[in-house]
Amino acid sequence: MRGIDECLLEAMLVPGARGAAIVDWISGLALGTVGEAPGSDHEATAAETAELARMANEYTAFAPEESRPTVEDLIVTTRTNYHVVRFVETGFDSSVFLHLWLDRDMGNLALARLRLKNLAEGLVLQ
Repeated sequence: MRGIDECLLEAMLVPGARGAAIVDWISGLALGTVGEAPGSDHEATAAETAELARMANEYTAFAPEESRPTVEDLIVTTRTNYHVVRFVETGFDSSVFLHLWLDRDMGNLALARLRLKNLAEGLVLQ
C-alpha cells in the first residue's frame, strides 16, 4: 500500500514520464504533484483534467445507464505527448484519479496503463 507521495514517485519511473498528479475530479484540486506540468501550472492542469474526468463519468455516451460500468481510464494523445488518466476506486466517493503526462517518443502507452492500474489499486488515501 502506498500513500500519495510514494505513488507519484513510482509513476515517474514509467519510461517517458514528464509529470504526474493525483486529482480530486469533483473539486479539481491536485492532492499531490511531481515533475513538470503541461503549461507549467499543476493547479490549472488539475482543474482542466478534472473537467475531462467529470465528463467521462457523468455522460451516458461513455457509460450507458443500463450497464453503467465505471470508466477505468482515459487517454488523450497529442503530437508530442500522451496524457493517461486512471480512476482510483476508494472506499468513499471514488472521485480521485491519477494523471500521468508522458513524452510520446519515449513513453510506452501500454506499460503506462498497466503501471497506473497497479498504482491505483495500491493507493491509500487518508
